[in-house]
Amino acid sequence: MTIRLGYQIPNFSYPGTPVDKIFGTVAAQAREAEAAGFDTVLVMDHMYQLPTIAPAEEPMLEAYTTLGALARETRAVRLATLVTGNTYRNPALLAKTVTTLDVISGGRAVLGIGAGWFQREHDDYGFTFGTWTDRFTRLDEALRIIGPMLRGEAPTLAGRWYRVENALNNPRLRPAVPIMTGGSGENRTFPLAARYADHHNINCYRPDLPHKLAVLRRRCEEIGRDPATLATSFLSRVIVTGSTAEAAAVTAKLTDFQRSVTVVGTPDHVASVLHDEVLAHGVGGLIVNMIHNGHEPGVVTAAGEALRPLLPST
Repeated sequence: MTIRLGYQIPNFSYPGTPVDKIFGTVAAQAREAEAAGFDTVLVMDHMYQLPTIAPAEEPMLEAYTTLGALARETRAVRLATLVTGNTYRNPALLAKTVTTLDVISGGRAVLGIGAGWFQREHDDYGFTFGTWTDRFTRLDEALRIIGPMLRGEAPTLAGRWYRVENALNNPRLRPAVPIMTGGSGENRTFPLAARYADHHNINCYRPDLPHKLAVLRRRCEEIGRDPATLATSFLSRVIVTGSTAEAAAVTAKLTDFQRSVTVVGTPDHVASVLHDEVLAHGVGGLIVNMIHNGHEPGVVTAAGEALRPLLPST
């Protein structure tokens, strides 16, 4: 499973949009992305908005309810989280949830999964957060349950964190639902990706990408896996503007962090940067979000038209 061009929707704060119209705006973006040639639509799995985007009090829709609704609003795009926080759900229930999404979407679900990191959500909602080591140990254990269930097996595991006994997972539509991991951790995330994932999405500063790709290849080789069998993509924030003057004005309002992770400019400029600084290093696909103006009709289309020619067809 390879994501060539994905569109992530991480922001549900749309100026002048009342709550009862929020999902309509999300659905319109998903339909526009599909029409523009994006092959995957993704949402975040969070309870609160992230501090690098907006205050926690801003709207945040629950991920799998949203994806289930988007399954009825779209026809061809894959549907996924980027990524599910393992700490928020029992792994057997998560396997059942994503398999149900696969059934109702006609075989378009992808399980994106990671260890979980946003402590405030855990504290406020009463989820066990634990140490960094705890969370990765839990993720490894969870994937030993989820992976087999997504393949139609009935795993039994008595682990430190989770317990299942002959856990069935029916109905299923396909032999397996693909698994995507996400992140840039070289010592815990990459080994888990090498062992369990069909696809790995890298989220890092663009200058660090060649090193990250080299380490990910080594992690595959260390366990005897051909690195070519692990598809990759890169996550980037994008702000598409109508002119270079508009791009300069937008950039001036960004924080230093936002400037470091965001490509701002005309569609052609965005495509040029992502080609030279991302795709040229051998990563297999792009996932972009457009927090600033992706909800405005036509913006997703402009991005898709500029980016699609950079990538081989799926």
